[in-house]
Amino acid sequence: MKIADLGDVRLHYRIDGDPSGAPIVFANSLGTDLRLWDPILPHLPAGLRIIRFDKRGHGLSSCPTGPYSMGALVRDTERLLDLLNVTDAMFVGLSIGGMIAQGLAVKRLDLVRAMVLSNTAAKMGTKEMWQERLETVRTHGIEALADPVMERWFGRDFRATADLELWRNMLVRQPAEGYAGCCAAIAGTDFYTPTSGLRLPTLGIAGSEDGASPPDLVRETVNLIHGSKFELIRRAGHLPCVEKPAEYAALLTTFLKETGHV
Repeated sequence: MKIADLGDVRLHYRIDGDPSGAPIVFANSLGTDLRLWDPILPHLPAGLRIIRFDKRGHGLSSCPTGPYSMGALVRDTERLLDLLNVTDAMFVGLSIGGMIAQGLAVKRLDLVRAMVLSNTAAKMGTKEMWQERLETVRTHGIEALADPVMERWFGRDFRATADLELWRNMLVRQPAEGYAGCCAAIAGTDFYTPTSGLRLPTLGIAGSEDGASPPDLVRETVNLIHGSKFELIRRAGHLPCVEKPAEYAALLTTFLKETGHV
């Protein structure tokens, strides 16, 4: 575990795998920290420099006063990768992490040679929906949203297991200011036009039971990018890397090999 001091924010990050390997960067979803990716790590191929981080207002990163903009989240990620001397990375982004991936690819194609857009979209929800959620969190805390979020995050099978409590606890223990700040960032983001101009290898992944970014929404965004691929993981919700880690990692591994990244 390390902290990158970027001036206006300090980001917690972690590097696993081969220090001299091909870089793969993971950006996690709203309300989670970098442990989101723990389940898939044992299933990934050797020869990767695995970089994970907590975005601002989440996990062990600092929590500046919100609201945040998507531009700030993209800039945080850009500065972190520059600090770590990363270029030509495979970038895997889930939910808001997938929005960061799109923004970063548009801005700095030297950093991103291929990307995975997982359970995400060029535009998610409406400004009114996110504003309502932001106000709920600031007034009543994340706990007020926790149960409905679990229904969107996970399929029925996983919600019946004891492990659900781990992820519910992760959600409610995020800083309310950070969660609300990122809600504002999503509310202000519409990447349809910039994403449609991208030309890089792209894999889209959706969960059949995802209540936050339904498969058709993910497919619509992925289809904006010429030559992209789309995969559906059945009986999984918004976080298929947690529910179906072996299947998720298998899709990543195939894409890594197809793009010559490993």
